[in-house]
Amino acid sequence: MQVRRYRAWSARSAYYLAKLVSGQLVAGDDYGGLKPAIGIHLLDFDLFQDSAHQGQAIWCFEMRDAKTPSVTLDRELQLNLIELRKADRLQQETGALAAWIALFEHWQEDQTMSQIADEPVRAALDKLKHLSADAETRRLAFVRERALRDERSLLKDAREEGKAEALRQTAINLIRASGLDDATIAAATGLSVNDIGALRQQLR
Repeated sequence: MQVRRYRAWSARSAYYLAKLVSGQLVAGDDYGGLKPAIGIHLLDFDLFQDSAHQGQAIWCFEMRDAKTPSVTLDRELQLNLIELRKADRLQQETGALAAWIALFEHWQEDQTMSQIADEPVRAALDKLKHLSADAETRRLAFVRERALRDERSLLKDAREEGKAEALRQTAINLIRASGLDDATIAAATGLSVNDIGALRQQLR
C-alpha cells in the first residue's frame, strides 16, 4: 500500500520485486527452482496522470518484447498496480475487486459500506473498525497522559521561574545594601558569579 507519490517510486518497486527473485536462491541452487515474484501495489494516488491514461486504473507489467507485446518471457517478474482513487472514480470493476476498492477508499463511510455484501470484505471491515477503535482508545489515553505531563511541566516551570526570580531579587538587594563581593553573593544565592556580575552591571 502506497499513500504518497514520489519520484523514485517505480525504481524502488522494481528493486524490491527483483530482490524477491534473487533472494530465493543460494549458492548451488538450480534456477529451475525459482518461483514467480508477483508484486501487488495499491496506490492511493494517480500514478499515470496523462489524459490518455485516465480511463485505466488497473495495470499489469510483465517482461514483454517492445515490438511484439504478445511475446513474453516466463513470468518470473510481474508487477500489478491499482490506482485506488482512479478506480473508485471510474467504477469499472465489479464483484470482489470492486468491494475491496470500496473498502480501501470508503471504509469509514457507513452508508457506502452497508451496500457491500462480499464476506471477506465484510470481515476485513469489522477487523479494521475494531483496530480503529483500539487506536482511538490509545490516542485518547495518550492525549490525556500528555495533558497531565504538560500540566505538571507548566507548574514546575512556574515554580522554577518564581524561585529564580526570588534569588535574583535577593542578589540585587545584597548588591545594593552591602559591600559583599560577587563570589560571596553567588554562594549565598546559588546564582553564578557571572550572573552576579551581570546584575551588578545592570544596576550601575
